[in-house]
Amino acid sequence: MSTPTVPATFRALRMVKDDAGIRPEFQQLTLDDLGAGDTLVRVQCSSLNYKDGLAVMGRPGVLRRYPIIPGIDLAGEVISSESGEYQPGDGVILTGWGIGEKVDGGYSEFARVPAASLVPLPAGTDAVWAMSVGTAGFTAMLAVMALEDGGVSPTDGEVLVTGAAGGVGSTAVRLLAEAGFSVTASTGRPQKATTCAV
Repeated sequence: MSTPTVPATFRALRMVKDDAGIRPEFQQLTLDDLGAGDTLVRVQCSSLNYKDGLAVMGRPGVLRRYPIIPGIDLAGEVISSESGEYQPGDGVILTGWGIGEKVDGGYSEFARVPAASLVPLPAGTDAVWAMSVGTAGFTAMLAVMALEDGGVSPTDGEVLVTGAAGGVGSTAVRLLAEAGFSVTASTGRPQKATTCAV
């Protein structure tokens, strides 16, 4: 398979900080503008996480440096990889590893990342599916798996999910309910109470 061509410039949402403050800008970048990494990915999707919303609004404490491309997850297609772990055309997912906070994230048409931070896109899925689950869904599933690994089963009684109106909490409520657990959903936002029901 031939290596896909990369345009001379591509579009990215970049957070900048100067005397006027912190703000998002759509910019035309080159590959030289991206951070370090051994694998170049054509980004097809990135989710909109609560943390990303705070970052794009310029809230302090989320982003660790400027300029930076936000987006704490991504799914896409490998363009090239120096590590040899991935081949051009491979579908990959990246969540965590400081992307969109410490290093450039998914709100760009291309990302340069370490191969070690990537996982293969599961067979029969695509980037849209992966990012519809996103970091929130992945985090919720890790929590459910931790309960199961700890020996908790549906016969042990109710499971309390706090923050149930948020992305992680609402997904955890649904996953637990579908696994047969009796779930009590708790939220600090009373106006959202009815949306927590499964």
